[in-house]
Amino acid sequence: MQTRTVSTSPYKDQAPGTSGLRKRVGHFQQPHYLENFTQSIFDSLAADQRHSLLIGGDGRYYNDTAIQTILRMALGNGFRRIVVGQHGYLSTPAASLLIRKYQLDGGIILSASHNPGGPQGDFGIKFNTRNGGPAPERLTNRIYQLASSLEQYHIAELDPVPLHECATYQFGDSRIEIIDPVGDYSDLMEQLFDFELIREQFAAGELHIAYDAMHAITGPYAREIFQQRLGAPQSSLLNAEPLSDFGGAHPDPNLAHAEQLLAIMNQENGAPDLGAASDGDGDRNMILGRRFFVTPSDSLAVMVANAHRIPGYREGLLGVARSMPTSRAVDRVAERLEVTSYETPTGWKFFGNLLDDGRITFCGEESFGTGSGHIREKDGLWAILFWLNLLAVRRQSVAAIVASHWQEYGRDYYARYDYENIDSSIAEQLVSDLRGQLTELPGQRIADFVITRADDFCYKDPVDGSLSEHQGIRILFGEQARIVVRLSGTGTDGATLRLYFEQYEPPTGQLELPTEEFLQPLVEVGENLLPVCQKTGRSGPNVIT
Repeated sequence: MQTRTVSTSPYKDQAPGTSGLRKRVGHFQQPHYLENFTQSIFDSLAADQRHSLLIGGDGRYYNDTAIQTILRMALGNGFRRIVVGQHGYLSTPAASLLIRKYQLDGGIILSASHNPGGPQGDFGIKFNTRNGGPAPERLTNRIYQLASSLEQYHIAELDPVPLHECATYQFGDSRIEIIDPVGDYSDLMEQLFDFELIREQFAAGELHIAYDAMHAITGPYAREIFQQRLGAPQSSLLNAEPLSDFGGAHPDPNLAHAEQLLAIMNQENGAPDLGAASDGDGDRNMILGRRFFVTPSDSLAVMVANAHRIPGYREGLLGVARSMPTSRAVDRVAERLEVTSYETPTGWKFFGNLLDDGRITFCGEESFGTGSGHIREKDGLWAILFWLNLLAVRRQSVAAIVASHWQEYGRDYYARYDYENIDSSIAEQLVSDLRGQLTELPGQRIADFVITRADDFCYKDPVDGSLSEHQGIRILFGEQARIVVRLSGTGTDGATLRLYFEQYEPPTGQLELPTEEFLQPLVEVGENLLPVCQKTGRSGPNVIT
């Protein structure tokens, strides 16, 4: 095996976002583009962190080509042990688990998460560190600095490595291991949840699930867990075959894109007890009951309140954390349980520090992500199994469980408005204009709401003391309500402007009103503060969740 050093010129657009580097497939296919970023990852690591590496992805278009390139570069850069998922497959949660279980120096995950795939779709690459979690800001900043001045990369001369069978290949002092991407993860789930109870209720016809893998990475995991280990019928699984273009659909588990699943759960008769879906790389989740949608914020709060009912969490909770835009519903549960609730910026890497330091057990984001200390990523199938276990234990419907939660803690009515593919300059100007008013807003009355506080969220990490500024604008109306505004970093075209509306209703209040109706007055306040439609010509948001 020979190694070449290739001269190259830097690209100036390789700044990783909260979930790595995401661009159109065609962008990654530019000469040396993938190689440059990969070399910058390797160069950012200390010498003692360049021995072992995990590689895998969600199976989207260009994954197979990219994996072969990264394999050759890993060998060319002296890695001695390289672990790859069979067929190049690895869900993001499974990747986090395997890095931790096999004590690897890190992993490269190839995914653009919930973004569309195919030749005209999106592609992504991110690096996860030894703890199994996404690279922290100090490392992603270092990667960008190196990418901006890169002059060469190293790559081995090697024929494509077969990925279709589990095997080990030796190349001098280095070896490449092709492993089962599903088994270790499924084993861990069986340790955390009461598979015997769930299996009994499936067999007795007392529990039914409809799970939509959205032609993404979780199809093989769902077959192993739901069919093989729990005994659910094959008809329980929808779109379980991974496809490089996700069947031409959008692998985002929300009400706008999981239409088939939604139709099943909205049937008048015969709907399953639980409807669920995961995204492209398997880290997000959507939970549905019969004609009932559980917001991710409510899902996190219900899970924390019921953790003692689940085998893997019966010993109690260390604490909880939520991203700043996520509703404050979980805070109310944490207060009752007398544990700390942390408010962090969006991005799972912020939870990683808290988990590693033993401060929290559960964490979640409003963008359909929930997780616990079992790994250092959000985990879609884990959250779905938690709900399945909860249904088996409580023998109540999803709607009844959530309703009883509201009756005990009150309800945080909550909605997110996504304005996608806005001209970046317009979106940035809207946010800048609002930021310029922050000092003037407290004390102002708009309709029935009085602004008590307005700020640009800044987070000081309690573990390492790092500071993360400009993480989203918060407009607070006392404990009654709030509006959050932030620009998302997960898209590849234009900008996505997200507005979050939250209003609390106590246990004695109106708990069963439609969310849109209840929040309409607050939404009108938001339009007054941030005239998105007026400035963009839009009639409304692309997606409301």
